[in-house]
Amino acid sequence: MEIIGHQKQIKFLQKMAESGKIPHALLFSGQDCLGKKTIALHFISQLFGENPLFHPDFILIEPIKRQIQIDQIRELSWRISLKPMKAPLKTAIIDKAHSMNEEAQNCFLKTLEEPKGNTLLILITEYPNFLSPTIISRCEMIKFYPVETKEIRKFLSEKKISKEEIEKIVGFSLGRPGLAMSFLENPEKLKEQETKIKELIKIYNSPLFLRFQYAKELSVNESLKEILNIWLIYFRKALISQKNVAKIKNILKVLQRVIFLMSTTNVNQRLALEILMLEF
Repeated sequence: MEIIGHQKQIKFLQKMAESGKIPHALLFSGQDCLGKKTIALHFISQLFGENPLFHPDFILIEPIKRQIQIDQIRELSWRISLKPMKAPLKTAIIDKAHSMNEEAQNCFLKTLEEPKGNTLLILITEYPNFLSPTIISRCEMIKFYPVETKEIRKFLSEKKISKEEIEKIVGFSLGRPGLAMSFLENPEKLKEQETKIKELIKIYNSPLFLRFQYAKELSVNESLKEILNIWLIYFRKALISQKNVAKIKNILKVLQRVIFLMSTTNVNQRLALEILMLEF
């Protein structure tokens, strides 16, 4: 598995593995697509001596219909209570841990407070503030930040792509290796980015009634979250280059809130988009 950047975090985890002093729970926090899950899997592969995917002593918990349910946590608690079959310990990744509903978080807290056997739990989240403070206090937090442009550019320069493509990928990925890898594997996504940004600029400069009409059409688009993430990239870049910083900051704040609500709740998507359009 290819890893771009985060050498400080990787070295910290390596020292932890070498010392044998591994905490019961780690919390990886940072923006989406930074490579947190990839590094978590890499760390577990070091502990196992092999790829953890499909390993009997590894468990992956992900949201179902935008939430991690209490039944998933109950099953996790039961599975990690069993003795390891092959590896030196049982491990689990709880991806998008902030998606645990209140019941699930309460159940998970019991697992953290009463660890059974030799286990390692790695929580991955973009929104640590949506986790119970007690859960956070029981974990050792490792923060992840956007990777320097030069590191992503160096990685891409070793691939068989043009300098123009490299610069486009670097520009659109905004320090997030996961996005860079996605664009590399699927060049069509780069074209989609450019198309969606042209649409955004057009609607941004349109009167309110057209923005509301666009919100209605967009609210039923299956790729809505992906489109909003493209908008996020555009406005983050705009924050650096435009004069109206206060307005862009406010748009970003509302946009991030809309993306979060759409990822974790059954929010009325049309209404959420209309509120966003009012900020344009």
